[in-house]
Amino acid sequence: MAGVNRVAVMGASGSVGRQVCAAFSRSGQSVLAVARRPADHLSAYRFRSVDLGAETPEHIAEILVAESADVVVNATGGWGTTEQEMEYAHVVLTGRLVEAVALVPRRPRLVHVGTIHEYGPVPEGTLIDEKIEPAPQTPYARTKLAGSEAVLHAARDGRIDGVVLRAVNLCGPHPAPPSFLGYLHRRLREATDGATLELSIADARRDYLDVRDAAEAVVLAATAPVTGQVINIGRNEAVDLRELVALFIAAAGFPQDRLRVLDRQVLSKGGDWTRADIRLAQQVLGWRPRISLAESMGAMWESEST
Repeated sequence: MAGVNRVAVMGASGSVGRQVCAAFSRSGQSVLAVARRPADHLSAYRFRSVDLGAETPEHIAEILVAESADVVVNATGGWGTTEQEMEYAHVVLTGRLVEAVALVPRRPRLVHVGTIHEYGPVPEGTLIDEKIEPAPQTPYARTKLAGSEAVLHAARDGRIDGVVLRAVNLCGPHPAPPSFLGYLHRRLREATDGATLELSIADARRDYLDVRDAAEAVVLAATAPVTGQVINIGRNEAVDLRELVALFIAAAGFPQDRLRVLDRQVLSKGGDWTRADIRLAQQVLGWRPRISLAESMGAMWESEST
């Protein structure tokens, strides 16, 4: 990868971060994995234990300078249950990272992983492009948007070189335990022989993308000739969640007649309809999704949760 030799991945122990580390490593880059705690799957990379939200921007900048980082990826994030937890994970942490990157004399590229839910709920049938004005309504989406805007404002002011990828819901290997698919993964692993599995499934259609495809988009964004830009990444498909569950049930070899879907309201961190317009990602990054949802569900079943 021309111009990039050393990459610092923040949130490397998470479901997204581990795939970003692997993708950059495959492309021949030297990877620094940064997380609060080490993990077995990070043993192939240099590791620094850092709590970004608790460190000063000056100290974070010292780490980036010492590591000669050409690219910094912010793959951090939280599934907290309170707005205060999400404010810390998405706003405080990202703000300190932005300030740190701005302090580095040899300016590294910052790739920030946001979420499609930053746009807020949209009418069913909407193709979500980057021109839609964000209007998030949940604490998760509001705090994620605040973190993305910190990156965008700093880039547009010329303080950093940064880009934001707004990813749809992610699937694939090593799902985050608090996510819906992480929860489903755990429930199926724990299901006893002959027992009925009861699930509440949101009446929603959402765009889902394999996390490995998302990681490849991050790699491409590291050298894309844009800054201060939002780029959506997804499969450009709105999938009924019941169909997604059926794919995973099939991948797990779980008998369909042992699944009972409960008629209950399901709380969500995003809207009931998402379908990402990915034309900009194709134009600017030369990126498109490659992994089918069936293949993704199979890889998820065969993996462990993050």
